Amino acid sequence: MAKRKVLITGAAGYVSSRMLDDLRAKYDVVLLDASDKNRLGETVDGVQIVDLIDPDRSKYENHFDGVDAVIHLAHKGRAGEPIDHFFVEKQNVEMAYNIFRCAYDNGVRRVVMATSNHAADWYEHNLIHTRKMDVVEPYDFPLSDNFYGWAKSSQEVMGFLFANGFPSFDHPSGREILVEGVNAGRKLDVIMVRIGHPRELEPERYGNDPATFKRVLGCYWSVPDQIQLFTKAIETKNIDNEHGVPFHIVYGISNNTRAFWSLSNARQVLDYQPEDDSEVRFADVINGWITGENVPGGVGRVGLR
Repeated sequence: MAKRKVLITGAAGYVSSRMLDDLRAKYDVVLLDASDKNRLGETVDGVQIVDLIDPDRSKYENHFDGVDAVIHLAHKGRAGEPIDHFFVEKQNVEMAYNIFRCAYDNGVRRVVMATSNHAADWYEHNLIHTRKMDVVEPYDFPLSDNFYGWAKSSQEVMGFLFANGFPSFDHPSGREILVEGVNAGRKLDVIMVRIGHPRELEPERYGNDPATFKRVLGCYWSVPDQIQLFTKAIETKNIDNEHGVPFHIVYGISNNTRAFWSLSNARQVLDYQPEDDSEVRFADVINGWITGENVPGGVGRVGLR
């Protein structure tokens, strides 16, 4: 049986590096990025250099030919004042459109796109950590307090449009979809993965701040669990939601005791069964730094502001 052909953007980046060896072994991979160097300056074998923000898709759409699934991890970094991040994040939204469009035009079945927990981080900052809310659900209306999160939520809404089989994109109102016999357009399977915290946890990494450390205990994502979620996002046959739209937003976290983002649909639709729990994996750190005598941890999930 032939291997699935999977195109990965941002293939030289950090999130990709955590699972690339496993994906290479399992799939026939096409690797794209703006650079073939990783964050250590090392060359990543097989990466083809492309500019996916370029609106001239004819320069790179050939890479989507014969592809079964796309994992879109590419992201252009930002600098300067946060209020000016709009201009770079707008380019990231445009890049997402180019990915969806190339996939749609070239018959790709599924796009798995990395977004971020920041798409809905207003809830976390204002409600979760002030004890007014316990869990953010994947389909709570996306509210962010920064342009990075705005861009990610914009990509999610765009993904739903492509998954909805918008009537061949022929009419801006979508009215024809109600007319019998009209081609409703091909539905592109879309899974948006809100990345949590894909890093090993050490107190000094977070300025030895107990509140920040307890937060990352809630959103930790181990390497094995990341590999599992992306693999199942590629391979699950039917991802139709209750309305028949092949679209889901799922959170990328492990099975953390302190989790404040819901994994309900990831478990139900993708059969995601995360094996790691930060409370267990980092028990020694917690017992020596968060809990016990004369430690700065305090009580609760995250310290009240």
